[in-house]
Amino acid sequence: MRPGLSAKRLVVKVGSAVLTGERGLDLEAMAEIARQVAALREEGREVVLVSSGAVAAGMRRLGLKERPKDMPKKQALAALGQPLLMAFWQEAFAPFGLPVAQVLLTAEDLSSRSRYLNAKATLRALLDLGAIPVINENDTVAFEEIRFGDNDQLSARVAALVEAGLLALLSDVDALYEEDPKKNPQARPIAEVESVEAVLAHAGEENPLGSGGMKSKLLAARIAGRVGIPTLLLPGKRPGVLLQALSGASLGTYFHARRRYRGEKAWLFGLLRPKGELILDRGAVRALKERGASLLPAGVKEVRGRFGRGEAVRLLSEEGEEVGVGLANYASEEIARIKGRQSAEIEGVLGYRYTEEVVHRDHLALKEEA
Repeated sequence: MRPGLSAKRLVVKVGSAVLTGERGLDLEAMAEIARQVAALREEGREVVLVSSGAVAAGMRRLGLKERPKDMPKKQALAALGQPLLMAFWQEAFAPFGLPVAQVLLTAEDLSSRSRYLNAKATLRALLDLGAIPVINENDTVAFEEIRFGDNDQLSARVAALVEAGLLALLSDVDALYEEDPKKNPQARPIAEVESVEAVLAHAGEENPLGSGGMKSKLLAARIAGRVGIPTLLLPGKRPGVLLQALSGASLGTYFHARRRYRGEKAWLFGLLRPKGELILDRGAVRALKERGASLLPAGVKEVRGRFGRGEAVRLLSEEGEEVGVGLANYASEEIARIKGRQSAEIEGVLGYRYTEEVVHRDHLALKEEA
């Protein structure tokens, strides 16, 4: 069974390999995707589109046959191609009377809580207005340290942002396979995956599941799954594939999700790089996991990184296992002074006390629950 197929709100990510042909952008492929999205809208569903293709559009405009390797040229081509890409999407959706809206994001936009909420409100308003939001990474300004990595992972974070019921990845691959089908034509596709973590754990450098584009899709499925959103990987070049899969056809690979997180906890799990880390003793880890307790200063053994009050921190066990992510009630320098102490001692050490907890359970997302 594939729960999520009846989702009322979907994020559909279309990869460059689906959108491009020998001459650059494949306008027929874009028209086919628009047709399917329009059909979903007729069913009463809301669709957010995450679209690659800006660099390919720029290459088409300049008549380039090879993709540049250096970042400034890629960013320049993205700047040239982004308005063309949107014009093509407008043309593709025009026969169905659906307006499209451009939304460009960087990882930094979604790492800031206020900008995250602003983006969420804007996308909600666009859907209310009946528009199709077309989202892409803001390649012209996104440098390596603030990039999502690719649009697969961007789409997973967008799915959490809009609280989608399903993430659909339209790719040039049919499904996740047990082995690399290029090396072994008899390799069997995997219809459903219960645990993305288990697949990633077995995907090493010698395993094709752990390299290249497939690894990116697995990471996206993990990001979405951690906040309760299932992912469907589909062969995007196949006409009608999205409609067929959502109608129950056994196509592609379906990645199950676990517990559903919304709001602030979904945002916490979507952060690329929390500002710092707190190392917890074993008692604190048990209290968080088994009793749903808050993190008290007595349970903190070490503080890593510099962060301010209210910023996100990653919580780790002494063995380095990620326990969760939470919002710190004290700055890093303050926690360094009160770590290992009882809550009653905070005021005596600092001269003041905000709260008894270093991280309150209401602002804490535990990894094991995702």
